Amino acid sequence: MESTSQTTEGPASVDTSTMLEQRRNRWLKVLLSWHWISSALALSALLLFTVTGITLNHSADIPANPRTTGIQTSLPTDLLIQLNESKAEQPLAVPQSLRNWLALNYEVQLGIGEVEWSDAELYVALPRPGGDAWLSVNLHSGELLYEHTDRGWIAWANDLHKGRNTGLWWRLFIDVFALVSLVFCLTGLAVLWLHARERASVWPVVGLGLLVPVLLATLTIH
Repeated sequence: MESTSQTTEGPASVDTSTMLEQRRNRWLKVLLSWHWISSALALSALLLFTVTGITLNHSADIPANPRTTGIQTSLPTDLLIQLNESKAEQPLAVPQSLRNWLALNYEVQLGIGEVEWSDAELYVALPRPGGDAWLSVNLHSGELLYEHTDRGWIAWANDLHKGRNTGLWWRLFIDVFALVSLVFCLTGLAVLWLHARERASVWPVVGLGLLVPVLLATLTIH
């Protein structure tokens, strides 16, 4: 009579490789979620910075046709009196009465600029992406001079890339975009790491992508 022995496997004997595979799949799912979310958030800005990277690199080859417009006029007496009264306080912003008068009579919308007061003059520097502008008011005669230069949309986009004269909110946006792009890159690298055992070319390609710019920077830039 033969006796048959049976072995009962408990939860502790679950195949280790299966557990590792399940853990890998969970991490892969999380990383892919973060990867596509960060790529979606960064997509529009990434396209902007990619295109403007090319235009900046070839800025000398792209023709520019700046267009300058100007105003030369005299302020009404009551407005000139208000400006001279404001001179005593030397406000950091252009007085609203002057803004309203320019908008109503010349359709000029003044941006945020650096206001400088002197005994004889109010001067406002109005730099902006893709152009420049300035305003001068003689506080004795009331003569107003305004000049605006527009260098075109390519220059405007290039200045957005550099954060030149873009203000606080755009600079904050660049910082946030950089963080989102960092998440995009790191999660992509982590996904490559999880797939590396199945694709022998992963690390050679990653290494090539790192080696090429390092060699170019060290050997060709002086």
